[in-house]
Parts: sequence; structure tokens; C-alpha cells
Amino acid sequence: MNSKKKGIILLLSSLFLIFTSLVFFVIGCNSDRLISDINRRVALTILILSIIILLYSIFLLIRFRYRRGFKKKNIIIFSSLVTLYALGCSIFLFILYGPINNFRDWLITTAMATMNHQYYCQWFYNDDVINKVLANNYVERSEFDTDPNLITFEEEVEYANEYEKAVLERDEDDLYKIIEFKVNGCDAYLAVIYDASKISVGLSKYIGVGGQYIYDMAEQQGAVLAINGGGFYDPNYSSNGANPLGVTIADGQIITDDDYNSISGGIIGFDLHNRLVLLRDADANKAIDYGLRDAVTMGPFLIVNGKMADIRGNGGWGYAARTAIGQRKDGIVLMLVVDSNEFRTQGASIRDLAEIMQNYGAINAANLDGGTSSAMVVNNQLINDPINSALEHKTRGIPTIFKVVE
Repeated sequence: MNSKKKGIILLLSSLFLIFTSLVFFVIGCNSDRLISDINRRVALTILILSIIILLYSIFLLIRFRYRRGFKKKNIIIFSSLVTLYALGCSIFLFILYGPINNFRDWLITTAMATMNHQYYCQWFYNDDVINKVLANNYVERSEFDTDPNLITFEEEVEYANEYEKAVLERDEDDLYKIIEFKVNGCDAYLAVIYDASKISVGLSKYIGVGGQYIYDMAEQQGAVLAINGGGFYDPNYSSNGANPLGVTIADGQIITDDDYNSISGGIIGFDLHNRLVLLRDADANKAIDYGLRDAVTMGPFLIVNGKMADIRGNGGWGYAARTAIGQRKDGIVLMLVVDSNEFRTQGASIRDLAEIMQNYGAINAANLDGGTSSAMVVNNQLINDPINSALEHKTRGIPTIFKVVE
């Protein structure tokens, strides 16, 4: 092999090794979960050796510049591949660690909001960075429970804006209507229910043993409309949706009464006067004493007594398929479901939910269970498009729903 050909091979090889070792070294400097301290030192050693080889290859090319090496076509092909690889590595590191934090914040808040996919961000960031991002993206806990007296059941006579018109414009006999729009490019469905007395909590008939699909519960329980309800115990995202979180009340009966440790959520339900009530730090007995007839547990609370929660950044829950419920001052109930995209990388943030609920006039609103559970059924048909962790277009079994029965 002549010296020029040797120089070209060393040059391209050294560039490949430089960018490969650089990626590993930079990741290792920012997190030790993917790249250990030993591997980081190995990457640094390879990086230094690669730079030396690069300099040597340049020396060979300069010294023997008049000798024939590879064919020009081969040099162009190999150079293009190495250039693309180097560009890809540079872009990858820039996205992860560059001055623009959008991707970092999205990855950390979305991954840390899950139960078993937190390693997606822990591979690339240490605890200090993760905690700093979470500290800038969260929902401040409301200091108050809801004040039911703010619900007057008096309808607006005039439309204040396009959102009021969308909610209030209806036929006299309509029990509900569906408003469709987009959130971050994803489909969203807002069910407007005009008679809150028709809303109650539905239970899986296998409660405590297994969940049911929302469309089966809706059909079996005679619901014309239903959305998924509260959260449920789901270690490693592998449960069958049998056991609801916290407090569950259906038709005045206590179904579950477990502690729910959350700084921004609690009991979400309707009282005997058909008013949506949000209660912090309450057990089932307190909820019954408060007059709740149907309730589930989840959060965070989005709007309390007309005041939107203090949401920092995107709220700390990332972007995903979401479900929320709210009530306007006139008693009209809003049920919102937002889909994710094909790869479950988009959807709605907690801030998005709060702003939508506020736009449509909710005086109280709360986030319900999300992700694959987010679903809306109208007349026994699933109208949105849930996507599970295997990227299949299907929902999963759940223990509770909010249902509308004529």
C-alpha cells in the first residue's frame, strides 16, 4: 500500500473514531448511567489517539501528495459517508447538550412522568440536570379546594368569544356535542355535556380483579358518551387495570379508599348538586361528608375556583395523550381527550390542557389518566385513536370511567 493510500485510510478512519469517541465521551461526562467512568476514560483515550492518527494521516498526505492513492470516485464515496456520520454525531450532541433546551426539556419531562421509561433521559443526563429541568417544569399545588357555590347553572345569553359560541350554540334538546380541533398537530375532542346530572362514575365489572375496555363498559352500562376516569396502580405498565388509585366513589358508595400521595392532585368528582368538586388531602369519608356522589382520584388540578394552576414550563409531565374534565360556571361540563402522534412523542402538555379548559370557560378542571388510557366513546364507538407502548392503535383495560347516561 502506498503512503498516500495509507494516509487517506488513516484520515477517514481517524475522523470516524474521533466523532464516535467524542459522542461517548460527552455522554459519559453528562451521565454515568449509560457510559461508566471507565468507559468514559476509554473513550477519551481513543479520542486522543484518533487525533494523533488524524495528524499523522495529514502529514502523509502532504508529504506524498504527488503519488496516486485511491480512485477519485472511491475517495468521494468514503469522504461523503464519513462527512455524513460526523455531521450526524455533531447534530446528535448539539440536540442533547446545545444551547437550545427544547429537546432536553421535552425528553426529561416526558420520560420522568412515566413509571418505567425514565432511563430514556437518565442515559444522557445526570440527576442535577434532571432535577433542574423538573424544577422549572411543574404544576404548583393549589392552596384551596373548589368552592361549589361558584357554579350557578346560569347560561350566558351572549357569546363572549368563539369558545363561548362553540359551547353554547346548540339545539334545545341536545344532551351533548363534540367539538374537534388540533393540539400540537394532534387530534383533540371536547365533549360538552349540558346536564351534569347525567354524569356518573362507571366501574369495571371486574373491579379489583381486572379492568375493562372503555367501549365495553360504555355499552354494558348504557352510556351515550364516556371518557376514561382516574388513575390506577400500574407497576411497570403491565397491570390489567384492576385497582384504582386513591378514592373511588360510585353512586354514593365507597369503592376504594387508599392514600394518594400527590402534590398537585386528589379527588375529582360530582356532588349531589351536580357540581364538579376537587378535593386535596381527603379520604373517602370526608368526600362523602362533602356530598360527593361519584368520584375518582387523579391530578394535577388545572383550574380551581376560576384560577389556573401556577404551571412552570410545560408542567413537568411532558407531552402525551391526555384526558381532562372541567365544569363551567353555568354548570356545563367539559370532557377533553387529546391524542398523541404515531410515535407517542407528541400530544398535550399539562399547560395545554389548562389553557384549553380556561378558553372554553371552565371554572374548575383537572387532569385525568392519560397515555394509552385516554379514550372517548360516543354511541358505543371509540372516536379518538389511542396508541399503546408497542405503537399499536388500541387502548387498554381500565377500572373507572366518567359516563353520560340519558
